[in-house]
Formats: sequence, structure tokens, C-alpha cells
Amino acid sequence: MKLFSTYRLGDLELANRMVMAPMTRSRALDGNVPNPMAATYYVQRSSAGLIITEAAQVSPQGVGYIRTPGIHLPEQIAGWKRITDAVHRAGGKIFAQLWHVGRVSHPDFHDGELPVAPSALPVAGEVFTPQGNKRIVTPRALELDEIPGIVEQFCNGAENAKTAGFDGVEIHGANGYLLDQFLRDGSNRRSDAYGGSIRNRARLPLEVTEAVVGVWGPQRVGYRIAPFFPAYSMSDSNPIETYSYLATELDRQKLGYLHIFEGLSGSTAPPDGKSRMTPILRNLFKGTYIVNGGYDADTGSAVIERGEADLVAYGVLYLANPDLPERFRRKALLNTPDFTTFYTGEERGYIDYPPLT
Repeated sequence: MKLFSTYRLGDLELANRMVMAPMTRSRALDGNVPNPMAATYYVQRSSAGLIITEAAQVSPQGVGYIRTPGIHLPEQIAGWKRITDAVHRAGGKIFAQLWHVGRVSHPDFHDGELPVAPSALPVAGEVFTPQGNKRIVTPRALELDEIPGIVEQFCNGAENAKTAGFDGVEIHGANGYLLDQFLRDGSNRRSDAYGGSIRNRARLPLEVTEAVVGVWGPQRVGYRIAPFFPAYSMSDSNPIETYSYLATELDRQKLGYLHIFEGLSGSTAPPDGKSRMTPILRNLFKGTYIVNGGYDADTGSAVIERGEADLVAYGVLYLANPDLPERFRRKALLNTPDFTTFYTGEERGYIDYPPLT
């Protein structure tokens, strides 16, 4: 089965073609320091060909959820270093996902200040703040002279990830967060150099990518997208054109990989033919291509056999099955995920899923 074959990602040799997808777990300690338990959590899953961590905010401005780890303070970097050391001792490979939520936040996280976005547009949805669930507020638009600071935040996050011992980084350009907000015309109504045309809307994502590549080199950098993600009032009038342009430009930068979540928000099934953009983007992006969204052992192996992907990322299945590659190999029963402990429960639902015996 192709899923279990080794794979060369740049200069990294992956033990198999299974990727642990990034998943927020909301277990960080005060100060958004990674929880020591996270070392156990990731080591348990170190048989993945590649682990991509839960998203780590690149600055205080990038916070939008409680108990999510950052990668901008010394104590956060030290917390991640304990994790990467443990994963490497177990033989695993691990990338950090770099994150700025943009407008998907609340003033409670920012000393009463508004969250930032490309444009001051209302946003549907709620966020869980330290004071409980609250509706997302209308953000303020970033000033033109603030945008270089966003690039610098991602660049610093990339440098900190290197200090923390990661094998590389993934830029979070998906799920309605800041870079996605700039890219899509439903959330970006700017009239300056960062809005209007596709080229302008993609300017910040590509500037961030160029800066991160400057830290790591292109082969150790990936970029995640979710073209059909509809939550948080996200939309685009021509997603095929928008993401084709982005994929082409990322390919020009010779990025290590493009990681696509193909489904819709909340979907656990592979996307239907109408919503699949992979056949288009796969022809435009020549580097490693990772698909994510509802795959199992058979469909994951099949998408690789068809040449539509090089690697397959698994989210909930990895959350509930730390030894997922071995379970797939043995065709063993899978643990049932406990949805009530995805974002709470400390050890329960985090490091207590049983392995095969």
C-alpha cells in the first residue's frame, strides 16, 4: 500500500506518507506556553511520517482562542523545544504551524482593542474567550503601514521555530484566519496594494511566505489552504481562479509542500467531485502535495496511487488513534473519538487513547 512507503520531502526522509494534521487542542498553560503533556501527546503519534503541530500564534495580536500555544515568547519557545526533543528521540519529524487569527478573535484577548483584519466587515460566529463564548465583533482594518509588521511577526515565528528545534514550518493560510482573509474577496475589500485584484489580495500571503522561506529555505516550508471553508463569513467569488494564482506563485517560490483541506467545515467525508480543487492545483504546484479531509486507509492510498497527492493528512483519526499507521497496516479497529474532550479534559481525551496491544 502506497500509504506506507517512505517519502522524500526535500532533504527529509519520511517513514511513511501519513501526516498528522494540525489540530487545536486548547491545553496550553498560562501565558500560552505549550503544556508539558503535549510532549507525550506528540510522541505517542510520532510514527506519522510527519507531524504538523496545532497552530501556534506568532504574536499576541494573533490570539483568538483560549489556551492555544504561542511561538513568540522565550518560555513558549522553551516549551516547544521540550516537545521537539522528545519527538526526535522517538524518531519522528515535526513541523510547527504558524498562525495569526486576524478577525476571528475578540477584544477580551487584546486589552479591549479590536481584532485586526484586511477590512472592517462584520463576521458571523463566536469565539470562546476567558469570559466564555462571545460573538465575534467587527474588526478594524489594518493600516497600510502596519502590514510589514504582520510579515515580521511570521518571520519571527519562523526563527523561533528554528530555535525550538522544529524540522520546518507550515504557514496557516486556511480556515478564515488572517492570510485567508486577505486572499479571499469576500473578506478583503481594500482599495490599496493589498486589495482588489487577485495579485493584490495574494500579496500579503506571498510576502509572508517569502519571509519565512528566507529563514528556513523553501523545502522546509509548507502552506495550508482550505478553498471551500465557509465559516466566519468567508467566501470568494471565483475560488478556482484565486487559488490557482496562489498555487502558481507558491510553486514559483519552490515551496516544500502545499497542504489542502478539501472539504467543507465540519465535514468528515471526502469532498465530492464538484468541490475538489486538487486536480487543478496539483497541475500548478509541482512540489509535494498533501490532501486532508475525510480520508481513510483505502481512500488515502488510492489518492496517492492516482497521482493526485504525495501525502495524506489525517486529523480526528490521529487524535483518537496515536498508532494510526500500525492500525491501518493491521486493518485493526479504530478508537472512537470523544468529541466532548477535543478542547477540554486535560489528560482525558488527549493522552489516554489506548494503543494496540
